[in-house]
Amino acid sequence: MGKACACSACPRKRHSAGSSSDLSAFVVITHPFHPLRGQRVEVLFSRRRGGQVVLACESAGLGRVTVFESWTDRVASPAGGRLSAEGLAALDTLARLMEGR
Repeated sequence: MGKACACSACPRKRHSAGSSSDLSAFVVITHPFHPLRGQRVEVLFSRRRGGQVVLACESAGLGRVTVFESWTDRVASPAGGRLSAEGLAALDTLARLMEGR
């Protein structure tokens, strides 16, 4: 068998077996104190570590970085920022009650 090249001129082979949780090939870093905050990075692969999903990403500025999935736009805000039909009905009822005061 041939020897693997480790020089920078030869691109690294990317992991081909992605996790089923990989929804897209890119994410935006959203953690407020991360140096790549607001930047879109390519997801190479994901793994579970300590009960959390960790993404291995490629960044133009920092090279390969590892970030928690919760630090990216891949994780939706609680309830997606939307109310359910029941929540809207309760809000309507509350607004009507407040109008009558």
